[in-house]
Amino acid sequence: MSRRLKKGLGPMALSLVAHAGLVAGLLTWQVQRTAETTFPPEPPVMPLILAPPDPPPPPPAPELPVETPKPADPAPAPKAPAPPAPAKAPPRPNIRAPRNPPPDVQPLPVAPTPTPAPPEPVATLTEAQAAGAITAGSGDGGDGVGGTGAGEGGRPCDMVRRIQAALRRDPEVRAAILQAGRDPSVGGRAMLVWNGDWIRTPGQEGKGLAGVRQAIMLEVAFAPEACKRQPVQGLVLLSMNEGGARVALGQNRWRWTDLLGANVGRTARR
Repeated sequence: MSRRLKKGLGPMALSLVAHAGLVAGLLTWQVQRTAETTFPPEPPVMPLILAPPDPPPPPPAPELPVETPKPADPAPAPKAPAPPAPAKAPPRPNIRAPRNPPPDVQPLPVAPTPTPAPPEPVATLTEAQAAGAITAGSGDGGDGVGGTGAGEGGRPCDMVRRIQAALRRDPEVRAAILQAGRDPSVGGRAMLVWNGDWIRTPGQEGKGLAGVRQAIMLEVAFAPEACKRQPVQGLVLLSMNEGGARVALGQNRWRWTDLLGANVGRTARR
């Protein structure tokens, strides 16, 4: 090339380079401007906290040695079938011999239940008997009516009053007479305790109301001999003067000493 041409190429190249750089700068500026106006700014970066990693799994359990199964015992040999049981003979019919019908038997009559006997009533006096009985203070001496004649030393006997006072003095005797008088069969009448024999009162032990009998016999035993031997005719009435309770004794003709020789074993009737 000519020397002049070489000198002209240098400035031309520089001019091309300068123009190229200018064009590149314009393009770059244009691109940045377009990007700023088109895309919004990126959000700020937030720090990310990661959870701690899971703990490592536990080590696997040691493997147990696997037991080798033992060989099964050989199956037993099959048994021979049992011989069939012999057939049972059919049961024999149970044949009963005919029985003769029983003879006609008349049923035995049933004895009726015995009715309990009513309680024995207490022996008592009628109103007429009580009205005619001898009482304390009655009679006219030793005429054989009431035994109120004179005894030893000329003192009056009055055995009825003497025995009645003895019964009233004894509280047990009075209680026994009152209790016996509550029997429904008494009905407020005088109870007869002796009519030749001591009478057994229902519900009482012994005869003649044992306490009353003993008190009367004791009083007669210690009475003057002349008094207790006096004859008496009819019934004697002794009053307790408590609730109207009364006892009576006597028969047609008797003596006070008869009360001491009681004939045991006979129950008097009303």
